[in-house]
Amino acid sequence: MSRSSSAERGSRPSRRRGRVPAALLIPAGLGLLFLVLPLAGLVIRAPWATLPGRLTEPGALTALRLSVQTATLATVLCLVLGVPLAWMLARVDFPGRRLVRALVTVPLVLPPVVGGVALLLVFGRRGLLGGWLDATFGITLPFTTAGVVLAESFVAMPFLVIAVEGALRAADHRFEEAAATLGASRWTTFTHVTLPLVSPGLAAGAVLCWARALGEFGATITFAGNYPGRTQTMPLAVYLALETDLESAIVLSLVLLVVSVGILVALRDRWMTSA
Repeated sequence: MSRSSSAERGSRPSRRRGRVPAALLIPAGLGLLFLVLPLAGLVIRAPWATLPGRLTEPGALTALRLSVQTATLATVLCLVLGVPLAWMLARVDFPGRRLVRALVTVPLVLPPVVGGVALLLVFGRRGLLGGWLDATFGITLPFTTAGVVLAESFVAMPFLVIAVEGALRAADHRFEEAAATLGASRWTTFTHVTLPLVSPGLAAGAVLCWARALGEFGATITFAGNYPGRTQTMPLAVYLALETDLESAIVLSLVLLVVSVGILVALRDRWMTSA
């Protein structure tokens, strides 16, 4: 009886583990309140009576359409360039790998405006590559829609690389080794074995990348400007409306919030919960 009772006591979860210390509960609650209150204020202060009319204004629809298009193109560009980069960081042992990983994460901590200035110095007409692109191919990137995509890709790609690299490191290598043993080429193994293995991490990285690109402001306005219909994305439209019409700024901010949260929730239910 003593053994069984001790076993039962050992199998029961400790009640003390379920208690949250007040020293942690209070700041946790304040932290949650700090994050939720601004969003709640945005919803409460929204001009719901005039919301439909403001949403159908040509400027708002154009900015929203441009934001979705450029964020999607930026995500595609990040996938094309970022997935191979993440694979190299996760699977290839080369000198200076730690330095490369650190450089990849620099845009995460770099002020976006500084990133925009750096892009101008490289891709501007007098930049390191911009002058050559303009003289050779007639391609001008600053203050164009392509410049918006480039700016968004610069600030968003680290999110994708970090997520995919982590998924690659956690993936079971035995499946890839089995495919190689059966005669599959490296490319076939990568496309048919590796990518399906890391698909949850890849999807999560793509979602974060898209959301970051959608909300990008500093690098975009510095490198691409704020031209309606061409480079004015939703964050830039919010900034412009804030100076003249507060209610329009609230409406645009609310749309951006709803789109971002909706996309994140939908993709999380589909992919992230299976990780």
